[in-house]
Amino acid sequence: MTIKIRHDDQINDVEGGWFRARWHYSFDSYRDPEYASFGSLRVFNDDRLIPGAIWPMHPHRDIEGLTYVVEGLFRHQDDVGGAPGPLPAGSVQRMTLGSGARHSEQNASETEGMRFIQMWIMPREQGLPPSVEQKVFSIEDRTDTLLKVISGDGGDAVLVHQDADVFVSRLTAGNAAKHDLPSGRGVYLYVIEGDVTVNGERMQTGSAAQIRDEPSVAIEAAADSELILIDVALT
Repeated sequence: MTIKIRHDDQINDVEGGWFRARWHYSFDSYRDPEYASFGSLRVFNDDRLIPGAIWPMHPHRDIEGLTYVVEGLFRHQDDVGGAPGPLPAGSVQRMTLGSGARHSEQNASETEGMRFIQMWIMPREQGLPPSVEQKVFSIEDRTDTLLKVISGDGGDAVLVHQDADVFVSRLTAGNAAKHDLPSGRGVYLYVIEGDVTVNGERMQTGSAAQIRDEPSVAIEAAADSELILIDVALT
């Protein structure tokens, strides 16, 4: 059994003036051979933008760029006619960068900060046509459950072109959730805010864990907690 936890003060912290970011995996100038990827999960960034900030348009290819809006209003711009916004907290978006596209992340508010989690999932095939899909989910949708918001199966979730699923949850104090983990799969769990016990290990605000070789992931909330969980194939 393996649960590898990193606490808040062990995760790379970047201050850029108009943005602040927590880079969990090697990204840009940050290199950590111990945290280069986890299955198809290549990037996990917890980003904050000051009011009115715009991350300039930039190119990528052969990436499934996934966004979960934590606070504020997220605005997206691209060169492929992507879906309009802005997106409120609780929303998710997938941009398939495939054969190549340019995009920008922006704070749609001129008065309030904005926080979003950006994940890169490596797609099962290269050269896919660029596209965007997004959905809005409410607090009620994710309260005291693990809500599947992005999935390789699509359905009610945003589709990702890979064998991967993303769940979000608002667990209220005293409640619990469980996620089964078949052989050959792993979970990356991040405590956005709160205090939980995960398979007997305590995790608080800003803590993250790589979980593998466990039959399931049992999460118990000691306080109201916001979580994001990514399930990926490891083999």
